[in-house]
Amino acid sequence: PENVSDWGKVVLAYEPVWAIGTGKTASPEQAQEVHEKLRAWLRSNVSDDVADSVRIIYGGSVTAGNCIELASQNDVDGFLVGGASLKPEFIEIINARA
Repeated sequence: PENVSDWGKVVLAYEPVWAIGTGKTASPEQAQEVHEKLRAWLRSNVSDDVADSVRIIYGGSVTAGNCIELASQNDVDGFLVGGASLKPEFIEIINARA
C-alpha cells in the first residue's frame, strides 16, 4: 500500500500449523502471544501507524464456544473461520464481541 490509510485494508491471518484441519484451537493466551509478536514486528520493521492499522485475525477451529475468549485478546482483531462457517453457530461467531 502506498500510504498509511491503505494499511487499514490489509488483513493478516494466523493459524497454527498444528491446528490446520485438526479441530484443535490455540488457547486465547497462545493466540494473543503470536498476534502480539506479529504486531510488534510490524511496529519495529514498518511503523507504529501500520502496526495499529493492520488487522490480525485468528484461524484455527474457531467455534461459537471459543470465539468470545479469543476475541477478548488485545491483538486478536477477528477470525478466519473455516468449517464453522457452514454451521448455524456461524452467526454466534459473527456476533462475538469481547
